[in-house]
Amino acid sequence: MSYLSKVRQANPLVHNITNIVVANFTANGLLALGASPFMADAIEEVADVAAMSGAVVLNIGTLNEAAIASMIEAGKAANRHHVPLVLDPVGAGATAYRTDVTAKLLSELQLTALRGNVAEVANVAGESWASKGVDAGAGEGDVVALAIKAAQKLNCVVIITGKEDIITDGKRTYIASNGHAILTRVTGTGCLLSAVVGAFLAVSGGEVLEAAAEALSFYGVAAELAAEAAEAQGPGSFQIGFLNQLSLVTPEQYSSRSRLKLLEA
Repeated sequence: MSYLSKVRQANPLVHNITNIVVANFTANGLLALGASPFMADAIEEVADVAAMSGAVVLNIGTLNEAAIASMIEAGKAANRHHVPLVLDPVGAGATAYRTDVTAKLLSELQLTALRGNVAEVANVAGESWASKGVDAGAGEGDVVALAIKAAQKLNCVVIITGKEDIITDGKRTYIASNGHAILTRVTGTGCLLSAVVGAFLAVSGGEVLEAAAEALSFYGVAAELAAEAAEAQGPGSFQIGFLNQLSLVTPEQYSSRSRLKLLEA
């Protein structure tokens, strides 16, 4: 059974501590997929919510001290209860504050997966890469090698998203080539992707790399189908169509369109 089918069958609870820009879109995207979003960030309850969840997703898009404390509390509860933990280090490297917060989270929590653009992941791995705000910016280098180095350093699956998405555990590496450029014209599509990864990890049965790789490829297929349906209508129509496709894409459609490959060692 595909991980997509497992998500829709199990309806996993995904606990999100995310940013104010994307909370509604993330919740709707998870619901469309077939998961169950829980958008709790009060420190009084995050440990309880994390413990009952199928996955916990932390997103540092709009930071404040209360959110950081809640992220650490939820992340520690996820670690104690062996709940998959995903971090989206939005804008890490763009400001000293974001960089310091990311380092603090990494020092106190054991991630299951890290999902970011190349500049964010490079910052986490201690590598030099240009950054512009929360976008990847220009840069040169071997992105696959960077992802592998980060995965080995953090002892987790690392996902670098871009024109092609890289998913690696430091030993095996997948490349997902599905997707559409219009994703970059709708805010929150990367943040929602991190939550979708969480939903797939919730049903992974320990096959973290494979579940994460399917999540990336499936997300790209849904984007392609939404872009085809929206045609020249623009990003607003695409956004609605994309939510629809997260619900409508069948495992058979996914399988026939997926461009996911395992790199040779």
